[in-house]
Amino acid sequence: MLLAKIQEFQPSSKGFNVTIRTQIKVVREGLRQGSYISEAAVSQGILLPILHELGWPIFNTSVVTPEFTVEARRVDYALCHPANRPSVFVEVKKVGLSDGADKQLFEYAFHLGVPMAILTDGEEWSFYLPGEQGRYDERRVYKLNLLERDVDEAVSRLERYLSYTAVCSGDALKSARSDYQNVARDREIKAVLPKAWSTLLEEQDSLLVELLSDKVEDLCGYKPDLELCSRFLLAMAGKASPTTKVPEITNYPRESNRKAKERKATATRNKYSFKFKQKTYSASSARDVMTQLLQLLADEDDTFLERFASRKHGKKRRYIARVREDLYPGRPDLADEHSVEVVPGWWLGTNYSRSNIQQIIDLALEVAHPNLRSKIEANVL
Repeated sequence: MLLAKIQEFQPSSKGFNVTIRTQIKVVREGLRQGSYISEAAVSQGILLPILHELGWPIFNTSVVTPEFTVEARRVDYALCHPANRPSVFVEVKKVGLSDGADKQLFEYAFHLGVPMAILTDGEEWSFYLPGEQGRYDERRVYKLNLLERDVDEAVSRLERYLSYTAVCSGDALKSARSDYQNVARDREIKAVLPKAWSTLLEEQDSLLVELLSDKVEDLCGYKPDLELCSRFLLAMAGKASPTTKVPEITNYPRESNRKAKERKATATRNKYSFKFKQKTYSASSARDVMTQLLQLLADEDDTFLERFASRKHGKKRRYIARVREDLYPGRPDLADEHSVEVVPGWWLGTNYSRSNIQQIIDLALEVAHPNLRSKIEANVL
């Protein structure tokens, strides 16, 4: 269906401004559905259609060259002008897995003196000037997230840095250098910092909640419940009263603590429930709601977990993974204690607050088929 939509929108005599906007909307919908499950899918379903709408002759391999050789290594795409002479290098990664790939990309660009480099996982696009000074991240001109930025902003930036005519004329490089040096960028960053902090508090990425929990334990010797940390962050963001009743913190011995959790699970059994296709399911906890719901979605659609895994998850973690240890990179202790095999071969992380669990559920519903999505009610807040 997605491929049919992409093929439907071809360049018109009105110019590519309209079609690139339409193409971005198609890509955004595909990203939300988890349709791009590999690097090849990102290349063929996102990068090449966007390059096409930006005027690049994608079937001319002397202009858009795949697997361009740099000594014994290869860069995914070289955008060339004149023919066979790279002006832009593009490295493609699987959705959510672009972290750390900039070093490799810079090595390619440095070797041949290519002035502009782009790293993309389909959702995030980072535009770099390798020849400038500073660390890799300091030489990034702009970072575009197709799901977070509005369509007009995405169109403007892609046309400014990546349209065929702008690259060929040199305007793309001039614009990138101008933007890099523009002091207005620093002013914009300073203006957005309070909003970014507020958003972090509101969204409560699981790493932020856990960092707060660990720091409290470092300072006083007691490790607070994740729900307590979650409510505190909500209060800091102005979304809840700081006096909201929170659970008491108790430093139980390990055995007593486990028994306390068992008693709590018994006391709260059937407190949670959700509806799936007009049937009500009971659950013992928010985590149980999340687990059952993902199992039911996987039973309904054998592509669901693969598409869900292709979505961008937490800052460093994966909500689900085929390899248990991938759920919490660098934390094998969490992988052992806080994971469950939802279906054979797929592991789900469970070390999350209710707020994080609701985010995971909402993300899963985005990926689910629209006809099925309308038949699900699941709220753990």
